[in-house]
Amino acid sequence: MTDGEKRIVIAGAGSIGCYVGGCLALAGRQPVLLARPRIEAALRQGGLRVSDLEGRDRLVRPGGLGITTDPATALPDADVILVTVKSGATQEMAALINAHARPDAVVVSLQNGVDNADRLRAALGPRPVLAGMVPFNVVQSPDGELPLRVHRASDGKVMIEAGGLAGLLDVACLLDVVGLAVETHGDMKAVLWGKLLMNLNNALVALSGLPLASELADRRWRLILAGQIDEALLAMKASDIEPARIAGLRPALLPKILRLPDWLFKLLARRMLAIDPQARSSMWDDLQRGRPTEIGELQGAVIGLAERTGTPAPLLKSVTALVRAAEAARLGSPGLAPEQVVPPGASRSA
Repeated sequence: MTDGEKRIVIAGAGSIGCYVGGCLALAGRQPVLLARPRIEAALRQGGLRVSDLEGRDRLVRPGGLGITTDPATALPDADVILVTVKSGATQEMAALINAHARPDAVVVSLQNGVDNADRLRAALGPRPVLAGMVPFNVVQSPDGELPLRVHRASDGKVMIEAGGLAGLLDVACLLDVVGLAVETHGDMKAVLWGKLLMNLNNALVALSGLPLASELADRRWRLILAGQIDEALLAMKASDIEPARIAGLRPALLPKILRLPDWLFKLLARRMLAIDPQARSSMWDDLQRGRPTEIGELQGAVIGLAERTGTPAPLLKSVTALVRAAEAARLGSPGLAPEQVVPPGASRSA
């Protein structure tokens, strides 16, 4: 069976799922997108526009995508299932996979957070499950815009777990196509905890309402991110967790670089700032759409670690409380200033 004949199902066609599915379709992989009705209707009507930071802007026409809202239609013939739902829907998706997918289908978690692959393994029993990490942001067009557009607004290679599952097809090779660089990594635990450190910024973008590049260019916001990372690194050290490098940097250096003056940060952190000027975080998008966020899987994962190890995490708890309040209000991003997240005089290790 050739790569183009292998059945790939995108289990959760939101922003990341549609971008991955679009790149695969454009490369001739013929994926099937399992989507909610809103996305299905948009894709059937106008197709899918896939663009990226490098300037590619490509269209998958309506007939060029497999698309369904029915897991009983999508999952039974899958060779590879890419789980791209939000973390809160992991258990629900695992139940659907158990009910409908073949026992030899390879399941890959392409989700935020550090434990979704473990949760899938626990729910799916002997089925093969691989951890994965998506490093980039994807921005989705507003509701009603056709064709639906997904734009990769930052750079980086998707990482997929290597080793330990003899006889599996080469998933990384199958998924590595134009616009979607994929490679394997031998220590996905380190990769996921390293990604989590930068994902702590998702909440600050959501609370501020600022584009990611503008928020990171402001030292007042970077000080809050640096303080959160300090708390996370302390909890990780107490748990013997060593996160992977981030944008080529040792994690211990990241808070120091974030605290530099704006002019020096912009000079030294060009790779970190290589972001589309309008990109925001998925957590901002969740608040705008009135959906639950992944704050519990991001800040919450570190808070849980801190509580188990007895390390302090007051800043992480404060940020979490503000996001929870915004979720409850259902009014979108509250548009807070840095001083409203950390009042003057409060510790953020400036």
